[in-house]
Amino acid sequence: MILAEGDTVAQNLPTQRIPAEPDTFPALVLHHARVRGERPAMREKDLGIWQTSTWSQLARQMHELASGLAALGVQAGQHIAIVGENRPRLYLSMMAAQCIGAIPVPLYQDAIAAEMLYVFQDAEIRVAIVEDQEQVDKMLEIAEDCPALRYLVYDDPRGLRNYTKENLLAFDRLLERGREHAARHPAYVDDAIAAVKPGDTAAMFYTSGTTGKPKGVVLTHHALIDRGLAIQELENLTDREEVLAYLPPAWIGQNMFSYTQFLVTGFTVNHPESPSTVSIDMHDIGPTYYFAPPRVLEGLLTHVMIRMEDASALKRKLFHSFMGLARRVGVRILDKDPAVGAWDRFKYGIGNMVMYGPLRNALGMSRVRVAYTAGEAIGPDLFVFYRSIGINLKQLYGSTETSVFVCVQADGHVRADTVGPPVKGVEIRVAENGEIQVKSPGLFKEYYRNPEATAESYTADGWYHTGDAGYLDADGQLKIIDRAKDVGKLADGSLFAPKYIENKLKFFQYIKEVVAFGAGKTQVCAFINIDLEAVGNWAERQGLPYAGYTDLAQKPEVYELIRKCVEEVNADLASDPKLCGSQVSRFLVLHKELDPDDDELTRTRKVRRAFIAQKYDILVEALFQGKARQFIETEVKFEDGRKGTISADLKLADAKVFPGNTKKAA
Repeated sequence: MILAEGDTVAQNLPTQRIPAEPDTFPALVLHHARVRGERPAMREKDLGIWQTSTWSQLARQMHELASGLAALGVQAGQHIAIVGENRPRLYLSMMAAQCIGAIPVPLYQDAIAAEMLYVFQDAEIRVAIVEDQEQVDKMLEIAEDCPALRYLVYDDPRGLRNYTKENLLAFDRLLERGREHAARHPAYVDDAIAAVKPGDTAAMFYTSGTTGKPKGVVLTHHALIDRGLAIQELENLTDREEVLAYLPPAWIGQNMFSYTQFLVTGFTVNHPESPSTVSIDMHDIGPTYYFAPPRVLEGLLTHVMIRMEDASALKRKLFHSFMGLARRVGVRILDKDPAVGAWDRFKYGIGNMVMYGPLRNALGMSRVRVAYTAGEAIGPDLFVFYRSIGINLKQLYGSTETSVFVCVQADGHVRADTVGPPVKGVEIRVAENGEIQVKSPGLFKEYYRNPEATAESYTADGWYHTGDAGYLDADGQLKIIDRAKDVGKLADGSLFAPKYIENKLKFFQYIKEVVAFGAGKTQVCAFINIDLEAVGNWAERQGLPYAGYTDLAQKPEVYELIRKCVEEVNADLASDPKLCGSQVSRFLVLHKELDPDDDELTRTRKVRRAFIAQKYDILVEALFQGKARQFIETEVKFEDGRKGTISADLKLADAKVFPGNTKKAA
């Protein structure tokens, strides 16, 4: 673990509990500056060296930047766009905006200019604070269509020397203007902070827009902070936690975890040098509190399995032997189950020394005390894998509109098939149609300038429509089946839950994405995206040449590889009395990867199921009609805005379906 100069090993320091008096984000920053002023607040890796900002420094920079925004004419209630990777200055910009009552609007850094245009116009963005030249170019592309946009501020100056726009401002220059403004108006920011109330809007996050135009979700200081305090209490979080902020700050999950929770609890947030160095930076920091969506956990597991396939026969045999033991007793040992025998504990201890410990270290999770996964449902096999090797991974349930934390699994009561009981302050009920409805202090204030959508999101008696289908089990834990609109029935009346099937298939390292179809049909069919890295590695070991994704995806050998995965899932589904009818009868391997730029996935990589069904309707029909092949030509978009086409003659394959176990269903 690398520590910045002047820092010490966290375990050797006393733990300080955080009082709950501050009730706005600026007040929280000032509170931490008083209570733990010289403790590290944020670290950023730059050119291989970790640079540290203390809470005192952070508070001072926040004050200067807030004065700078005031100097630009930013006023309370106006919106400021924040665009880029996880960078301390972008977090600082959110704090500064909140100081003067302005509203930060984080946007996805990989969104194309046309996507950003809608948000800029809808929110009437006044100032955009961006990371680098790439984002500046996007802003300049849409600037003429955004009359409210007055200034564009950039953090990284590389490549911008010859940009001469008058409203283009370097971040350092904005800080200078802030110091000049503060000299003329020394009480301005302090007065503005004092005027901010808990019920005021703290931030606005745009939904991913899976079913239409994105909506601006308005969240207050009280809603966000209340949920942060609830999790602090549940997990006994302290200011000694180490967190790695590596996911898009525009995603409410990451923002809640490394911004709201960071300011509520006062721990240290670490910003990696770049997305490509996250794995290395994880090892440097050794996070104690970790957050990842299933796709990240799937990717980490894929890397592990690729390395294992390249290992010697003896190592592979040891790995599978110890993992069999871990699946049998590892989760029970993590949950402190006294019924685990001494001999199994001894063998697991040996496994911990030679296999599980090194594996946790390889994943960068040696010091993780609490890990969360959210964003979409995680496959039970993937979930159990991490817990079986001693990582305290938990599922949580929530959404942007609920300030994330609705349900969280408690230690000792973690199960793969639930997302835990309601968090403190939350009430849940299940409607007659199976939809989960919520009341919570963390609920959003409104959809921005969309009173109709706001009204539609609540029941007549004030419960929020989550749109998810599920139920509370006998232990009071919530089970999510799928999105309510996606859960259906096959032609014979048996349950069809596509997300459940998709997650089971995505556990295999060779499968990256799946879209299952079957509602109202006599069978289930699926589109499959292979994982290019994993399957490419496998192909090289088989001596199988290929010329890119499309070529590899249509190899007969690859189809056989994927067929084995599908049939293994089918065999497992056959033992489930509720889902035995949902075995995948036919599948195809898509000729291209599903991509957010092609509108097939959201920016948080959720499948746009209805759009995909419409876009590839010819493939869906061919699967259900029993065809053996189908030609398709697909338009694709490139990052620079250009368009092209990919064509292929796709193979459509059958998979073995097993007799179902219906005895328990009676």
